[in-house]
Amino acid sequence: MPEEKNEIPKTIAESFFQLRLAARTLRKLEGEKKNQALEALADRVLAETQNLLKANKEDLARLPQDTASAFRDRLTLDEKRIAQMVESLRQVAKLPDPVSEVVEERSLANGLRLKRVRSPFGVIFMIFESRPNVVLEAFSLAFKAGNAIALRGGSESKSTAQALYTLMNEVMRERDIRPTPFFGMNDYDRSLVEKLLRQKAWIDVVVPRGGDRLIDFVEKTAVMPIIKNDRGLCHAYVDDEADLEMAVKIVANAKTQRPGVCNSLETVLVHEKVASRFLPDLFRATTTTGLQFRVDSESRQHLPEAETVSAAQPKDWDTEHLDLILNVAVVKSLEHAIEHIESHGSRHSETIITTSEEKARRFQAEIDAAAVYWNASTRFTDGFEFGLGGELGISTQKLHVRGPVGLRELTTPRWIIDGNGQIRE
Repeated sequence: MPEEKNEIPKTIAESFFQLRLAARTLRKLEGEKKNQALEALADRVLAETQNLLKANKEDLARLPQDTASAFRDRLTLDEKRIAQMVESLRQVAKLPDPVSEVVEERSLANGLRLKRVRSPFGVIFMIFESRPNVVLEAFSLAFKAGNAIALRGGSESKSTAQALYTLMNEVMRERDIRPTPFFGMNDYDRSLVEKLLRQKAWIDVVVPRGGDRLIDFVEKTAVMPIIKNDRGLCHAYVDDEADLEMAVKIVANAKTQRPGVCNSLETVLVHEKVASRFLPDLFRATTTTGLQFRVDSESRQHLPEAETVSAAQPKDWDTEHLDLILNVAVVKSLEHAIEHIESHGSRHSETIITTSEEKARRFQAEIDAAAVYWNASTRFTDGFEFGLGGELGISTQKLHVRGPVGLRELTTPRWIIDGNGQIRE
């Protein structure tokens, strides 16, 4: 058992010690055994749907009455979302196992045989906020990629998370996978997280998934590598050569289908030549959704007088609203749209709507983001939608991984070298 450091409770220290042992076991665990465990967990989650919904109702009942609708939505489970969680587990079970995958191999003149193979990180510490589906997504991907994982969610989802942890423990025991390859933390003391972020002997990688405050806190505190899942300040540019009917559908979907998630749209930029046609159509298409428009002076001329239309403030262009609020600006050209996105975007997901492939390819080449779309909604930036089975988050950083963090992104190549007595002269 590791030494206590910074007064970390003995039970927590012991749990991380067990995770380190589990990480050793997982390095050599057969892929088929991992797949069978994930399929068994999927069956158990589906069978326990009603109990999970009951636990989730307990979490929802504790929320203050004035809780933002987007936050409530992120916390809420229903039968459809649980079915998606089950499908995510099954998808991960069907994906190729990345552990020991040969990335490169060569032989040297001296007879040494070299291979670069994918290997697990070891122990991952995942810190997330209100979305309970993260528990299963994070565990399944870490487990399949050969990593042990500590999961620390927000207290607002504690009942749902605990119900999931119980199911996960039961399945791991039944499948004789020991030590248990995860630790579901139920201590919500922030000072404990701060202490753990200084334990690089216990934790190999930390993954924060949440708002700006959480990301900033982890960046300033952690002494181990971080896979950062930053905010999603996403844009759509409606070009003067856009199919406007398509553009309305894409923008409405990207903003209103689920506004409280990181791949939802925050700003639409409209070419001045089509603003007079596009903006009224967008307004009519979203009237029943309760969408609020924060607009610049030129956009205002093309929208009706309504309580849902107001002047954008400077801070709006840099705000991830995560709500039914859409920033709107009219631009003179593709160049101006790119300049705006480069100034205000968060390097997450951006889209251009145009019939011109030349403009689309220029947009995709010049925009610095993890996912850049042509004629599609930003809502597809998601591990499940990309066929990855889910994700630990959407990475906006540039080293190691950008975009959805899936199985391969939870491994790192290392060298395996075979010789027959070679020495270096």
